[in-house]
Amino acid sequence: MVNGSFELNLAERIESLKAGTLAALSVCVAFAAIALVNSQVLATQFASLASLQIASIEANLLISGAIAILAGFLFGVTYRYVIREDQNPHLKSGVVLAFGLVRGLAQVDVGFNLQGTLWPFGVLAIESICLFAIARLALDFAIQQDWVKRFNSN
Repeated sequence: MVNGSFELNLAERIESLKAGTLAALSVCVAFAAIALVNSQVLATQFASLASLQIASIEANLLISGAIAILAGFLFGVTYRYVIREDQNPHLKSGVVLAFGLVRGLAQVDVGFNLQGTLWPFGVLAIESICLFAIARLALDFAIQQDWVKRFNSN
């Protein structure tokens, strides 16, 4: 019986790994798309940036992207455990909002402390919520297709 429990536990961990990986990939793609749009907007507004500042922006973008991917992975694992067999849309949206707000409000806090302005960082908070909403859609689709199995608490 102990061996059966280990195999069940291993199967659940593999499913969580699949959910986390899928969410991380979807957040990565969404983050890259948002970053591309933002860089095009910034390039037209700040065409006179020095190359050193652009390199600094690119390094910040890489770090931000890595953090977003890690957060996406953790979201995927958590989302799978939270929704279990529930069909409650409020629960699903609550997980997205919780992850999005934690990431987004941290950006607002840092931005406000450094620059004293809110609106650009408010946009980042909305982008964070969108990232996790996209990950949710990818996970819901994967669960519906049986690519990722729901958590089984039995």
